[in-house]
Amino acid sequence: MRVNENLVDCLVKEVMNSLEDRLEKEEQAGGDGVFKDVNEAVAAAKKAQEELFRMTLSDRKRITDAIRQDMDAYVEELSRRTVEETGMGRLEDKIQKNRVALKQTPGIEDLPSYVYTGDRGLTLLELSPFGVIGSITPSTNPTETVFCNAIGMICAGNSVVFSPHPGAYKVTNYTVELINKAIVKAGGPKNLVVTLNEPSLEKSNTLMAHPDIRMLVATGGPAIVKTVLSSGKKAIGAGAGNPPALVDQTANIEKAVKDIVAGCSFDNNLPCTSEKEAIVVDEVFEYFVFNMKHHPETYFLEDPAKIEALKELVVKEGKPNKAFTGKDASYILGKIGIEADKKIKLISCVTDFDHPFVQLELLMPILPIVRAENRESALNLALKAEHGNRHTATCHSRDIEFLSKAAKEMQTTIFVKNAPSFAGLGIGGEGYTTFTIAGPTGEGLTSTKSFCRHRRCSLVDGFNIR
Repeated sequence: MRVNENLVDCLVKEVMNSLEDRLEKEEQAGGDGVFKDVNEAVAAAKKAQEELFRMTLSDRKRITDAIRQDMDAYVEELSRRTVEETGMGRLEDKIQKNRVALKQTPGIEDLPSYVYTGDRGLTLLELSPFGVIGSITPSTNPTETVFCNAIGMICAGNSVVFSPHPGAYKVTNYTVELINKAIVKAGGPKNLVVTLNEPSLEKSNTLMAHPDIRMLVATGGPAIVKTVLSSGKKAIGAGAGNPPALVDQTANIEKAVKDIVAGCSFDNNLPCTSEKEAIVVDEVFEYFVFNMKHHPETYFLEDPAKIEALKELVVKEGKPNKAFTGKDASYILGKIGIEADKKIKLISCVTDFDHPFVQLELLMPILPIVRAENRESALNLALKAEHGNRHTATCHSRDIEFLSKAAKEMQTTIFVKNAPSFAGLGIGGEGYTTFTIAGPTGEGLTSTKSFCRHRRCSLVDGFNIR
């Protein structure tokens, strides 16, 4: 039998067109939680939240346990995809951040209840969900933030609509797809966690203004925090920081240098918690610099011309040059004519306090070192360098009185003593983990209870059995 080639071509085209139409409709309708239309995304999330609210706390735990377990198998893939899509960070650190987000984000155990009883009966205080939460996520921690927020928000009884950063939306949306599969597999509602495809400022604004969004959670710079705080809704803002590392004359200098290099170079300085500048008292300044020069993962710049070339490269018109955000130290050095081994994770140099490396949150593996006359002066400089963000600070000292004074005066959400900054995130330190650190709005390291309404229920003249 002779095959009619024209007929075959027509049939193939018809099948392909039909398949493309079906895939487009599925995407528009939110296949595995990814939506193009904001209103449809919110409607789907609202329906899912209503179903979740009818379920038990044990159901919420089962759902989030499934997320933790199933997502662990994808950590390396998601970390690799993040580095490839954003061009920022270090793979091994992304893996660590994702794992700690899955393992150490609090669950339903973070929902305390309180009871008051007396002559006039019983009053119960409990935490209840807001409903549908709108969450704006960054490119610096795109998958980690999704893990943390999804687990905490679901345990609190909410659903969530993510508005991902345009520079990381592919990996963010892939993460949401995987989370949805884990939720449905565990018997949870479809579209409990949804996201927006091809994100834009217009879509974010529509999401923030949507009447069914009862709470906003934004992780990013001052502009986005200001926007959500102006929305008229309950808002949690996780803003910028410029964390100083304070080193006094009593510190173990060798350990301090090791810790500061580890914290500052972690994921190429992308976390807002990472050390951004070191302020060292004069008495130990030279020895601190000596140890920094001899640290195997640090390239120390001494040539003033090279320091100036670095400044001209990474600072443009008074702002950080985003082309170098989260880039490897060896890559940045290569752009100023210095060939460095891949093992080099940090660039360091001595600067004055007013230098842009000190005053700007670069989000690059660059550590300026500033000399202070004494530790009182060092503390004052640290306060000024932090710019009142009250985000994170570290201090290296063996004087408990000075550590206490520094912690009290800095008033930062995270204050780490004698360790790398990431100890404050539960990496090498005690406590739970989050990648939504709400300094501007005061929640601090957010957890399940951060995403709840406080409710009070009173029964008068009953259930007092004392």
